[in-house]
Parts: sequence; C-alpha cells; structure tokens
Amino acid sequence: MTQLIEKLKKTLPDLTVRTQEPMRQHTTFRIGGEADIFVSPKAQELAQLLAMAKEEQLPVTVIGNGSNLLVGDQGVRGMVIEIGSGMADIRVEGNTVTAGAGALLSRVANAAAEAGLGGMEFAAGIPGSIGGAVSMNAGAYGGEMKDILQKVTVMTADGSVKTLSLEELELGYRHSCILDKNYIVVEAAISLFEKPGEEIRSRMAELAAQRREKQPLEYPSAGSTFKRPEGYFAGKLIMDAGLRGYRVGDAQVSEKHCGFVINRGEATAADVKKLMEDVRRIVYEQFGVTLEPEVKIIGE
Repeated sequence: MTQLIEKLKKTLPDLTVRTQEPMRQHTTFRIGGEADIFVSPKAQELAQLLAMAKEEQLPVTVIGNGSNLLVGDQGVRGMVIEIGSGMADIRVEGNTVTAGAGALLSRVANAAAEAGLGGMEFAAGIPGSIGGAVSMNAGAYGGEMKDILQKVTVMTADGSVKTLSLEELELGYRHSCILDKNYIVVEAAISLFEKPGEEIRSRMAELAAQRREKQPLEYPSAGSTFKRPEGYFAGKLIMDAGLRGYRVGDAQVSEKHCGFVINRGEATAADVKKLMEDVRRIVYEQFGVTLEPEVKIIGE
C-alpha cells in the first residue's frame, strides 16, 4: 500500500492522496468508517488512477457527493474515488448546460436560472451531484433527470471514454445502465428552455419551502431511504405500520417524514441497517409489500 501511495504521488503530483480517511466526512448521513485510500481527482487524472488501481489489483469504489450513501462502520477497503470539485465545471451554450459529474445539482440549477433557462427547477434542492443524479435518474416534485438529459459522457472500467445518448442510458425509476455497466459519469449535457428568470426563481423558492416543511432537513440523512413501491408510497406504508419515530440506537424513522431515516447524532451503520431490516420486515408482515432500499450501502 505504501509503495502504491508513493507511486500515485509521483505519477500524479497535483493529486491529494489521503489515507485512513473518515468516510463520515463525505456522506450526508455523517456515518462511516475509514477508507484505505481516498482521492478526488480532476477528469484528466481519472484514467491513470483506474489503470494504477487495476495494476495493483486494488478495489475501487466511486462516490459522488455522498447524499444517497451509507458507509459501513469498518470503512472501505482499497481506493475510494470521489467525483467532486475537480470535475465540477459548468458551461452554458444556448439552451444546453454542460456540467461536470462533480457539480452539485443546486449549482447547475442556479447556473441555468441565471441564464434564463427553465426545466431544472425540480433538481435545485436535491443534495447530490450530476454524476450521482444521472446514475440513479434522480427526481423530485414530478421531474426526473431523464426529462432534461441530452447525452452523458462516461468512462469505462478500462479508462476509455464514450458518449451515451438518452436512449442508450436506459433510464428508469432510480436506475440507469451506468450502474449495470460500472461506468463513471464524466459530464452531462442538459437540454433546457428559455423562461423568465423571476418565474424560475419563484418555482425554486416554492419547492424549497415545501422541502423545509415536509422533510427532516435539520438532521443528517441520506434522503429517501426506500424506493417507491409500485402503487404505494414508502413513507405512508411505514407510517401506517406504526413506525413513525421508531428508533435503533441513534438511527430513527423521521417523525416529520417516515420515508427518511435520520441520524440523531451518533448513529452507526449497524444501527441504520438494523432499523431498515426491521422496517422492511414489519411493513411486509402488515401489508405484503417489500420495500427496496434506495440508499446505496458500501463498505464493511
């Protein structure tokens, strides 16, 4: 491991390489053990990183803003690559906004608003990055990424770059081919339309107010914990099962919105996993509906 770190520093001198990095600092849940190696590269460093990790037979885990992520208490073995500020450029050309995978949705939505481009208001309050949003076809308030995406540039596991059309992305509910094929999003082109700035800002403010009113934003969480089952709402099923406020350690089903599991302070990944298992079992016993996790679980 020491030799690899020295090799990384020599080959990519501008790259900051961290060891035993606390992953709780890189997730909105504020939970997780340490990563053996943690890097946040620029786009031009990504292919070399993947090649070196492959050469050393080192496991690679790619994350974004960590807003839909639960990291195990024992951390993550191998290398964690964070697609973040080093890949966060935003360009506006006509009605198209092109954003690096590390750009936060809120920044991209605000850049679109500044340019008088509408259609992305739904995404302004989603606490994720473009890469994660594309990978899971993030959505809120009736809008989804598939409604606005034009094309996406990805990197394959062997370091080659390819561009996928909207059809090739195979976007569905919280799903894309990116997850299936182990691609890494590099950037995305988003098609929007002209709209008065005051209307865009008004809609964004309206949605932000709804979020503050209905979601437990005052606590760390990973957003919606479970996917929406067909014909149901996960939060309502959990509430109707009598699980509002249900708690395991410092992990709790939010009393404000039962679709969220919150960290009341010192929750562990084990607490969250046990709570999720209990919720799934009790909901299934009462309603015959199997809740599928929306939050991604990584590490040990």
